[in-house]
This record gives sequence, C-alpha cells and structure tokens, in this order.
Amino acid sequence: MKKILAGAVVLLAFVAGCDSFRFAPSEIQKQNAYLHNRTTAIAVDTAKAESSSQKLQALTKLSEVQSRAFVAYNGLPKQFPKADTADDVLGEDSVAITDTATLQSADRPDVWQLTDSGLELAIAVCGLAGGIYGTKAVSFLKQAKQKSQALKEIVQGNELFKKLNADSTEAFKNAQQGQSAETRQIVTEMKS
Repeated sequence: MKKILAGAVVLLAFVAGCDSFRFAPSEIQKQNAYLHNRTTAIAVDTAKAESSSQKLQALTKLSEVQSRAFVAYNGLPKQFPKADTADDVLGEDSVAITDTATLQSADRPDVWQLTDSGLELAIAVCGLAGGIYGTKAVSFLKQAKQKSQALKEIVQGNELFKKLNADSTEAFKNAQQGQSAETRQIVTEMKS
C-alpha cells in the first residue's frame, strides 16, 4: 500500500510542474524548423558570396549547424515548404508558417486535464493490481480526484470573483495572507 501511495504522490508531484510539459511538434512547427535550417544555409551561402567578414561567415555557419538540432528535435515535415532560394524563405508562405508555429509553440496542456488524466491512469493501474491494497489505493485516488476537482472549482471561482469585483481585489488578497507557502505555490501553478 505504501508503495502505491508513494507512486501516487510522485505522480501528483510530477503533474504539478506542468509548465515543462509541451505538446508534440505539429506539422507547422516541423515545417518552421526545416525553413529555419534552409534560411540559415542560404545565409551561409549569401555571406560567402558577398564576401562578408570572417566573423559574419562564422556566425552564419554556426547558426546553420545549430539549426540542425531544431530539425532533429522536431522531426522532418511530411510536406516540405518551398525553400530553395532566399526569395522562397522570405516569401509570404514562409512568414505565415513562422507566425503560426510561433503561436503554437506557446501552447501548453491544461494542468487540470493532466492532473485528471494522471489520476485516471493511477486508478486504472491500481484497479488492475487488485486485492485489498489495490482497492484502498483506488479509493484514495478517487478521493484525490474529487479534491482536485474541488480545488479547480475554488480557484476558478476566486478568479471570476476578482474579475467581477475589481474594487475588492485588494481585500481578497489580504484575506489570503494566512496561506502557507506551499498552498500559494499550488494555487499559482493552477492559475497559470
């Protein structure tokens, strides 16, 4: 039972730091990484052709090598955007891909969904384990899920209250002064 509870606590602690979670790279993000690599390769060629300083040539070459890591990390796109020339990579299609990829890169999974999914997974694993300890663990995790939902509703209600009652925001914050540092951290993570 202690191992299962410890596992559940580790899972919850892991989920609490959701800012580090990101979605897998989308097709647009893969195209953008590929475009970045092509842009830097063309910049290397342009710097050489225009007899730029050794420093600028070295910088563009380093940038091109670094951009290979972006392509390797994101993966190759299924459909390669046109990027054979400087005009191609500076064109409207490339700019649109870059703008969309920039917006997508800021997306993060919803902390509430991750927590709920993690608890559901833990409940399923404990249910498979069976036995008295599995039953107790499932009961514990279901209660944790209910508490997570309650915390979500409280945080969302508080945020709505502050929005609707801007003149009371300072009094609301003062009323929360007695919260522990741990509670404040949890609420801050849940709000973001």
